[in-house]
Amino acid sequence: MKIAVYPGSFDPITYGHLDLIERGLKVFDKLIVAVLINSSKQPLFTVEERKEMIREATRHLPGVEVDSFEGLLIDYMKKREAGVILRGLRAISDFEYELQIASINRKLNEEVETLFLMTNNRHSFISSAMVKEVARYGADVSDLVPPHVVEALRVRFAQKDTRRA
Repeated sequence: MKIAVYPGSFDPITYGHLDLIERGLKVFDKLIVAVLINSSKQPLFTVEERKEMIREATRHLPGVEVDSFEGLLIDYMKKREAGVILRGLRAISDFEYELQIASINRKLNEEVETLFLMTNNRHSFISSAMVKEVARYGADVSDLVPPHVVEALRVRFAQKDTRRA
């Protein structure tokens, strides 16, 4: 069985992420979408909320598993017996950063490969940070994220507004 891991913060999951997941499933038997637990970041959604949003968005896709991990991705790959890291590239600017990460992962474990997929042009401008920024001001993000994520963003930013008042 060919197992790949698609790691990220997914705060929140976007249509760009979903495009990569769907395309990754054409190559791999199993795709683990792994939410990175990064204590140095202040995410909008908890790890459990992000995992649930991913599960909801991928429930129609057999072969997807949703998980989370802390620490080195290479250690997680070994634990999950996965041989490939799936990463998306939106623009040339992503490549330099992703190349550095892939190179250090390769140095840590030569058995693990990194597969880069170019993001579909329809989604090349989407990032979770951009979605959050636009949603924060009440703009329509329904073309960028699934409906349940639109609602989660609306609720979360309404809660933040209530706390400020």
